[in-house]
Amino acid sequence: MLILSVESSCDETAVAVVENGRKVLADEIFSQVALHEIYGGVVPEIAARSHLEVITLLADRALKTAGVARRDIDAVACTYAPGLIGAVLVGVNFAKSAALALGVPLIPVHHIRGHIAANYLAYPELEPPFLCLAISGGNTMLVDVRDYTDMAILGQTRDDAAGECFDKSARVLGLGYPGGKPIDDLSKQGDDHAYELPRPYVNDGNPYDMSFSGLKTAVVNLAHHAEQTGEPLDKAGLAASLCRAVSESLVGRTMTAAAELGYGHIAVAGGVAANSRIRHDFEAACQKAGKTLYVPPLRLCGDNAAMIGAQGYYEFLAGHVADSSLNAYATMPL
Repeated sequence: MLILSVESSCDETAVAVVENGRKVLADEIFSQVALHEIYGGVVPEIAARSHLEVITLLADRALKTAGVARRDIDAVACTYAPGLIGAVLVGVNFAKSAALALGVPLIPVHHIRGHIAANYLAYPELEPPFLCLAISGGNTMLVDVRDYTDMAILGQTRDDAAGECFDKSARVLGLGYPGGKPIDDLSKQGDDHAYELPRPYVNDGNPYDMSFSGLKTAVVNLAHHAEQTGEPLDKAGLAASLCRAVSESLVGRTMTAAAELGYGHIAVAGGVAANSRIRHDFEAACQKAGKTLYVPPLRLCGDNAAMIGAQGYYEFLAGHVADSSLNAYATMPL
């Protein structure tokens, strides 16, 4: 089954062709980083307009790269939630038009489910059930993947996502946007014990819930204090200490949940899964606990359409298809 898939939830426009949910024939991506860099973050209106300008070109390029004709496509999948509403609408409307023109089913895919499915592309042997930590700029959640379309959130952030914590910290340190990679690169030059930063623990309710707003504020306050008093700021040490704080919080909760559920397979997904400290700590923790770790290659950590095509295949098998009334949503439960 060949699925033409579309992703436009934030600042990457992507179109892919995926076969049977596991094989990527083409994955074309246009990054808007240069458009938003001068603003220090994503401008929703600019993002939506850029998606509109390039999405048709990317679709044609994806078909050409895959070596398939339009008549070969069996279904069209798209991210329909969550994301920047104007941006998501562009992808949804393009997908609806393509499905109608081709006379094939339309498959709506939740963006976070897509991130989880990126592991199916990297690891053909991976099958549910398993535990997955989904970490990105807008979401941080611990997911019990019971089956391909049956998932339950064990815990999630109460406020800021881990990726947002990195982005805001990078901005105050003058590292630019997006902040994940600059923070990661700088951290490799510093002492991860240079600063003692708070750990985002939540004492009430769900032990797997998280909070990163306090950690973000601590970094901002340290930077502002140094600027106002003229005291030196060890930026590399602060970046390294931040990565350690985030990683310890995420890895600890994930390993505890895996032990409680009795899962031997642990996956990590989303843009923040590209962070080298988090990847290293998960590898060490899983090796010590005798568990198998699945982390996508860097190219599949960020937003892409291949992951939407992968999850779209299993949504289709479960009968989750839509008609032309499909809408886009800024928020949507997993």
